[in-house]
Amino acid sequence: MICIDELRSFPIFECLSDQWLQRIAGTAAEVSVTSGDWIIREGETPSFFVLLDGALVCEKDYGGPVKFTARYAPGDFYGEIPILLDSVAIASLRATQPSRLLRLDRLQFKDMIASSPRCNRLVTDVMKRRLTKISGHLKSNEMPRVQVFGSRESTECRDIRSFLTQNHITYRWNDDHIAEPFALVDQAEVLTRPLSVRRMAEALGMRTSPSRHSYDLTIVGGGPAGLAAAVSAASEGLSTLVIEKYGIGGQAACSSRIENYPGFPTGISGNELGAKAMRQAEHFGAEILITREVRSIDPMYSGFCVNMDDLKVETETVLVASGVRWRTLDAEGADRLLGKGILYGAARMEAQSVVGKDVFIVGSGNSAGQAAVFLSDYASSVTLLVRGERIRSSMSQYLAEQIERRPNVSIETGTTVVAVEGMPQLEAICTETSDGRHIRKADALFVMIGAIADSPFLPADLERDQHGFIVTGSELRHPAASRNAFALETSLPGMFCAGDIRHGSIKRVASGMGEGSMAVAYIHRYLALRAQARRAIA
Repeated sequence: MICIDELRSFPIFECLSDQWLQRIAGTAAEVSVTSGDWIIREGETPSFFVLLDGALVCEKDYGGPVKFTARYAPGDFYGEIPILLDSVAIASLRATQPSRLLRLDRLQFKDMIASSPRCNRLVTDVMKRRLTKISGHLKSNEMPRVQVFGSRESTECRDIRSFLTQNHITYRWNDDHIAEPFALVDQAEVLTRPLSVRRMAEALGMRTSPSRHSYDLTIVGGGPAGLAAAVSAASEGLSTLVIEKYGIGGQAACSSRIENYPGFPTGISGNELGAKAMRQAEHFGAEILITREVRSIDPMYSGFCVNMDDLKVETETVLVASGVRWRTLDAEGADRLLGKGILYGAARMEAQSVVGKDVFIVGSGNSAGQAAVFLSDYASSVTLLVRGERIRSSMSQYLAEQIERRPNVSIETGTTVVAVEGMPQLEAICTETSDGRHIRKADALFVMIGAIADSPFLPADLERDQHGFIVTGSELRHPAASRNAFALETSLPGMFCAGDIRHGSIKRVASGMGEGSMAVAYIHRYLALRAQARRAIA
């Protein structure tokens, strides 16, 4: 129990009146933790903590081998920076021995410092010193984790840069016209050809192999649906494995700014949302494999065998959340210039390559709209090429309004790209409209013309619709199991599906994450039925 005399022994409280000390002692939360416990993690909603007994360490991870750390002794406090700056927690706090803390919520803390000018000064002085220390740490450790050396024409360099961007790894690109591209990782390891994303992931210490032979749930795809499912499943005690072929965030990582996702009123980028979900899933114990491609999934008596490049795992259940891939552009010369001016999707890393240039985007959906808004901050001009007669029929209203307000963004409806020109880079595009063909200079062409199901690894007898999307739901019946399928279950018992690859899904980030979380509830029900059947046999 917190008492007034104990509070008076700490500088933060000694300047408060007896009335306020009594108020804090009677309303503040008293938190007891053991060694190794996390009090708060970076990105969570902040509270104000004062250490009463024990020892803590504050950690700030910048994505590299060097972390910012600070030791806390009794009387030290934490949380004033994010509360006063109205942000989430900017660092994590962990106990290094059994400890006891006092916790005030945002409003209690603000009321406390408003009641005493002396207390206010003490808090703001500490805040200034801490911000200065963080700034100094950043300056002394500003070297990015990876330096990539190679020309913009190098496909290897582009793949590496895309991988690093999507997985939130800081890097510097040195656009040197050298014959053999290479990369320097953590100022220690030099990667030369073959410069693959798998080698890069391993050099960065990312997980590329599973730690065990079998799992309760294996999720194919690290996009919004897969990550949401991983958070739910791992937090509820299921051994969970996520297998991602490219990078965390899936196709949503190409969205530079998602403004209609609940909880982020100022918007959030797709790859930032994915990075936060990944950290949350790993916090609960999910394993996330990067750069592994699922080749096939074979049903077994005990569940499924998931076969990857050169290894396999067994799993009781599978969640297919592999998403979709962009439709390819049917234009003469497009294949030849892929990655050399023609790109599918628009990752944030492309900003530096379009500064002051003339950019074209093929598509009229939300992804195309987000790319137009984002790239317009860098490019000289951005032109949306739309096959239909208007964009508002396929794009959210808020995006259409933003596009209309951008002076360097134009929209050309009733337009199709029929050919591209250039060597070795894109130089021009040929478009066709009702009044004929037109050739115009183009520095970059981003293609976002819809998607197709990405499911060649799935069993051939899995029920799909005419376009290859996976059918789920209670209209499917499992004769051997004598029951209808659960809402997100496929025609194979124990295999579930969520996100864009599912027939009838809503192609939005929020709905994909909702489906991923909901699928876990049905997976629990399926596992309960299997356990019941085993008991009946025994």
